[in-house]
Amino acid sequence: MTSSAQPLWRRALPWVLIVAATLILPVVLPPFRLNLLGRFLSLGIVALGIDLIWGFTGLLSLGQGIFFAIGGYAIGMYLQLDSLEPGQLPEFFGLYGVKELPSFWQPFTSPLFTFLAIWVIPALVAGVLGFLVFRNRIKGVYFSILTQAALLVFFNFFNGQQKLINGTNGLKTDTARIFGELVGSDAMQRWLFWVTVLLVVAAWFLCRWLTSGRFGDALVAIRDDEPRLRFTGYNPTAYKTVVFAVAGAMAGVSGALYTVQSGIVSPQFMAVPFSIEMVIWVAVGGRGTLIGAILGAVLINYAKSLVSEALPETWLFIQGGLFLLVVTALPDGLVGWWRQGGPRQLQAMVGWPPVVPTYPALDLDPAVQAEAAELTPPPAQRAES
Repeated sequence: MTSSAQPLWRRALPWVLIVAATLILPVVLPPFRLNLLGRFLSLGIVALGIDLIWGFTGLLSLGQGIFFAIGGYAIGMYLQLDSLEPGQLPEFFGLYGVKELPSFWQPFTSPLFTFLAIWVIPALVAGVLGFLVFRNRIKGVYFSILTQAALLVFFNFFNGQQKLINGTNGLKTDTARIFGELVGSDAMQRWLFWVTVLLVVAAWFLCRWLTSGRFGDALVAIRDDEPRLRFTGYNPTAYKTVVFAVAGAMAGVSGALYTVQSGIVSPQFMAVPFSIEMVIWVAVGGRGTLIGAILGAVLINYAKSLVSEALPETWLFIQGGLFLLVVTALPDGLVGWWRQGGPRQLQAMVGWPPVVPTYPALDLDPAVQAEAAELTPPPAQRAES
């Protein structure tokens, strides 16, 4: 293998594995496990958004649950209406004496509007919120506190709207139909899994594109030294507003995918612990690595599911231990640890000899062999010495 082909092979290998897993896992895994994997992959999209704003821009948001839930409610409202006959209302409206469909529900009868609302509305909310915060040069821990405060405001607002969006009960989606098929059926969940994989890959490419050019350099400059960037003539407010809006849009798409695979959307998507967990996924996977955000979301949530099935009361302690491990021993997360030679360090700790790389192509080169023969003394001379 030539040196030019080696990097190409390494770059292609992850995508080959992704394609293979996408084709094999729906056949191998039972429907329940496949549904869980689809949910956790959808959470990888919101984790990518957090990595974009935190890992590359230095904005630690503790309120991504706002945009996640908005995307979930958008698809939930559409599915509630799409399953009804003309003139009918969702069942919960009758419980509260609502006789007419509220005006803000009516656009969600359109699939095109819903498709746009899933990511446009979260992006607009994030953009407006970000602009109001960033233009006042609020950053650091104060930004984190403000996003969490906004999360609490949205949570309490959605939680109290019993007549309009069914309040604490949320909106169920598993009994709705898409293209004549139940959303909660095994066949539809298999299709949703494939859609989720495609959108996760698309989200990764989007984040990679945003962080690889001059825009990405500006984001890193904001993270490392924002005053210097401002003195050079750039406007950090515009960059931070745009990237925060993009992360909000990604959270909305993630929330919509999670809703149709979990079967319900509720204000619990805006609960404070859930948004904090999102940050933990990115920290454990590897901040500023993109792929680490996806791995952290999938691995931690799968571990949470398996541990909760066996020992329900122990997961919170394990999650706290993971976060402490990252803060104290793995500041760059699992992906950063791997890229910095973590396996070799672990190998040295247990006493295994390191693997020494060889160069067979160089050893077999005729010129090198001729030079080695000239430098090597004859057998008789070696015996005398």
